[in-house]
Amino acid sequence: MTLPPSAPCIPRSRLGAEYIEHVQEQGCEPADLMRHVVADELVTVAYGGRFLPSPVFLSRAERSQVADDLNQIYQLLTELPERLFRGDVGALARAVGMTTTQVDVVQRARQAGTALLPLARSDLYRGSSGFKLLELNITSALGGFESAGINRAMLLHPALASFVSDKRLAYTDTFGDIVKTLYAECAKHLNHGRHPVVALVDWPESFESYEPRLKVMAALFETLGIDAIPCHVGQIAERNGRLEVRGRPIDVVYRFFLVEEIVTPADGELVAPLLRAFEEGRVGIFSRLDAELYGNKGTLAMLSDDRNRSAFSDEERRCIDRFLPWTRHVRTTATDSVGQEVDLVAYALAHQEDLILKPTLLHGGSGIVPGWTSSQEDWKAQLAAAVGGSYVLQERIRPIPEAFPADEGSGVQELYLNWGVFLTDPRVTGADGFSGCIVRGSSDPEVGVVSMSGGARVACTFSECTAEAIDLP
Repeated sequence: MTLPPSAPCIPRSRLGAEYIEHVQEQGCEPADLMRHVVADELVTVAYGGRFLPSPVFLSRAERSQVADDLNQIYQLLTELPERLFRGDVGALARAVGMTTTQVDVVQRARQAGTALLPLARSDLYRGSSGFKLLELNITSALGGFESAGINRAMLLHPALASFVSDKRLAYTDTFGDIVKTLYAECAKHLNHGRHPVVALVDWPESFESYEPRLKVMAALFETLGIDAIPCHVGQIAERNGRLEVRGRPIDVVYRFFLVEEIVTPADGELVAPLLRAFEEGRVGIFSRLDAELYGNKGTLAMLSDDRNRSAFSDEERRCIDRFLPWTRHVRTTATDSVGQEVDLVAYALAHQEDLILKPTLLHGGSGIVPGWTSSQEDWKAQLAAAVGGSYVLQERIRPIPEAFPADEGSGVQELYLNWGVFLTDPRVTGADGFSGCIVRGSSDPEVGVVSMSGGARVACTFSECTAEAIDLP
């Protein structure tokens, strides 16, 4: 498709360009394409009416490369205790800034000896040289789990349904893959011949706002024969050796609270009954409480840091160089993008437009300071406060603009995307570990973080079929 001179968009892909041409030929209004999505209560709970006017598409080669790179990075992150700290998980936890309480929690969780299977969602930008991994959220508390509902709702429109069929595209049921991972990781607590009971457990402070989303997940679990109870940590009681919620014994704690919320000894006491029951094999916890340690922004800095290159093979270094942006802990000195030792603050002041400052232990864009949106004075003050603390500096990735149908009429618009690709264990879910993708898009080319809190809208993803993919009629 050739775009008019008045709209010099860069086509997202061959499939994306073909889809825009297809809906223009069909005379489809964007609002009509989204009609079934907006009417679906299970997805509007999370996103309201904030949907992009089109899915996004991945070629078979793009999907395969992203899956391979994510699998490699996940393995390296979870092996960091052995590769850099002689197996000392506590040392890694302290190195990324965890409190004494958090260090104790992750050490106990890892020592419990149960499996930690891959379950993660990436934050990817597609820059001029391909996809770059900004963050890898390794946890069970992942937004976007209901994304396949957007796929299903959009397929009710004949224009998309015919395009998907003609191009042999597919989507992955992200929630289905999460459930498969849950059963594999907590098998001894779930396979007992009756409906299992899973507690969807958040932190008390965030439960009130997140409860509607947990009710959506509970409804999805119910369709699979699993009783799921939304609650927060303070609502779990211990009786006769069992954990209970509202008088119902639970088999598995599905963890939506994060280790970053367990800061003080009092917080540690709140989760102590859960951790003790887990250690004694009386309940499953999904995902294990040390999961976020490996997905911490500080661990990505350890992979990126030139000083650690000897810990990785040539193939692993090629993956790191290709897939990760330059990322460094904020210390007095570090190596720059060509491996030269530099005064890091001076370097960051000189490259303010090209760097972003991130706290290692927060999520959802909290505490992030993009250099290009800050004044020189504020940037200097933020850097001074971050030196020696739990912060990283990361290279700014400028996402290439992607072409979408305009919100109104038959034109096109440019949007900047954060690709949230889900990763699971290929041995559990099949295929290559690619478990769907939720995309967030912004029209602001200078956006610091493409996120829902920053006004982004969401879209689902279709990809070219692999041999194991879900083929759609």
